[in-house]
Amino acid sequence: MKKIIALALALVMAFALACPTVFADDAVTVKAGFIFLHDENSTYDLNFINAAKEACEKLGIEYLLKTGIPEGQECYDAAAELVDEGCNFIFADSFGHEPFLIQAAKEFPEVQFCHATGTQAHTVELPNYHNAFASIYEGRFLGGVAAGLKLNEMIESGAITADQAKVGYVGAFPYAEVVSGFTSFFLGVRYICPEATMEVTFTNSWYDPTLEKEGAIKLISNGCVLISEHADSMGAPTECEANGIPFVFYNGSAADACPNTFIVASRINWAPYMEFAMNCVANGEEIPYDWTGTIATDSVMMTEVNEQAAAAGTVEKLEEVKAALASGELKVFDTATFTVNGETLTEYLADVDDMGDFVPETNVIADGYFHESEYRSAPYFDLFIDGITNIDA
Repeated sequence: MKKIIALALALVMAFALACPTVFADDAVTVKAGFIFLHDENSTYDLNFINAAKEACEKLGIEYLLKTGIPEGQECYDAAAELVDEGCNFIFADSFGHEPFLIQAAKEFPEVQFCHATGTQAHTVELPNYHNAFASIYEGRFLGGVAAGLKLNEMIESGAITADQAKVGYVGAFPYAEVVSGFTSFFLGVRYICPEATMEVTFTNSWYDPTLEKEGAIKLISNGCVLISEHADSMGAPTECEANGIPFVFYNGSAADACPNTFIVASRINWAPYMEFAMNCVANGEEIPYDWTGTIATDSVMMTEVNEQAAAAGTVEKLEEVKAALASGELKVFDTATFTVNGETLTEYLADVDDMGDFVPETNVIADGYFHESEYRSAPYFDLFIDGITNIDA
């Protein structure tokens, strides 16, 4: 039933996003407030900041931005300040903001609160609190396809041998969001280069240029010949550029800073959701507890391919694979394409209903694939599949 509801909501929202913006004659005036973990120096937050400005300026909505808000009581304080300043739509961008945004939602029931990457909206069931994410695992998979093509090119040129096709990944935290991302990236790599293996290291920080650079150094020293990441600074990319190591980025292009090694990047485009949610507020319409954007809603996007670093044919191959993902012909987490401890999964209980007890309760495998972000918007793929090594363990 949850899956049916999620799919129905996705169809409704895809239709709404495809239609022109129309405010009802009796529309409420929206004033938007945004809470960001860091500022423009973080590629993660910059992606949100750009989306917020784009959506608000398109709709002609007044907005306020609060940057550098930690994942603590400061988030509640920022939300309360935005309410005092007249905001009736408030959005926060970081996972750890959630409990403090829920606190604010309970105190200010007349304000709609939306939160990126959170997990609790469908369980706390506050009518003014909502979660959103996107099927970024499809973008990560496409980044992996580009990486696999580069590995094959390196093998064919003699730069490496097939058994040296080892990629590295700098992760922030060992959370499901990061695990889902690096797993989908790796599955994209193996879709093109079956011999590939991957090593992962974690910084235990969303944004730390020094630790991200050190993570890249560690992976390169271990023999990784291509790097990707789920972290928010240029620490790893600049180290890759200095060492001539090709890399796949996240949240924006690094072609200007790293012209010789940057291949491509995926990102979530948050503007469609922000526009959708603010339209709902203006027109007095319900915002779903969970919203998952897709390629079809322009919520999952790729930067331009840097053909100076990418393998020949990358642009064409990405278009082909993107079409297969959009049509449903290709599933990122097809259980025939990976094993866990040597076994193919036929069922897996995930902790979809986040009650704070970390008890898995929902079987998320059906029809031969893991149904990521269909039972709630935030990722819950937390398995370490064969072929990926956590070098910090």
